[in-house]
Amino acid sequence: MKRNTIVLVAVLFVLSTLAWAGWANFEYRKQAAEARMTASPEVELIPDPAGGPPQLTSPLVGKAAAPFTLETLDGKKISLADYKGKAVVVNFWATWCGPCRIETPWLIDLRNKYQSHGLEVLALSADDLDYGDKAKVAQEKQEIARSAAQLHMPYPVLINGASLSESYGGLDSLPTTFFIDRKGVIVAAQIGLSAKDELESKMKKALGE
Repeated sequence: MKRNTIVLVAVLFVLSTLAWAGWANFEYRKQAAEARMTASPEVELIPDPAGGPPQLTSPLVGKAAAPFTLETLDGKKISLADYKGKAVVVNFWATWCGPCRIETPWLIDLRNKYQSHGLEVLALSADDLDYGDKAKVAQEKQEIARSAAQLHMPYPVLINGASLSESYGGLDSLPTTFFIDRKGVIVAAQIGLSAKDELESKMKKALGE
């Protein structure tokens, strides 16, 4: 009987220790996340005019889009400046991003619908590339190409998009999309997955329609 009591006390001690450790870890992660949000200007919450929940957006809205030049999978260099006078949708995605696979068909449909209006989509892969290992980087490029082909992306796919993380306010959530008007100003942003009609509304805003 005494032995059973000792065992029971020991079990309860272990369980209480695990519970405390789990709570402490949760609190640490919560506080760390709050600290990052406080210190980082990457995203902002804005109220929904329709009365829905607040939406995440970027403080870059209303500012000139940062210029960039990146390579396509076949080594061709493409710059944002190449699309001067057009509305451009800069979509950061990755091969491992599940929500990106949901969003991409919508982007394709809308790009095809508004391309004749002067709109283009640029898909910037945020996949990490190991440039220190030629064989590995070639394999990583193949994986990006394979994913782009599976998703039937008809617009330019650029690599090393992660190098623009600082210029575009951080890429902690994918997909992240910026809608740039004909003057090169970011008029809207989308952090994370959104509805197709919301993407269309922001594309039309970039087009000035």
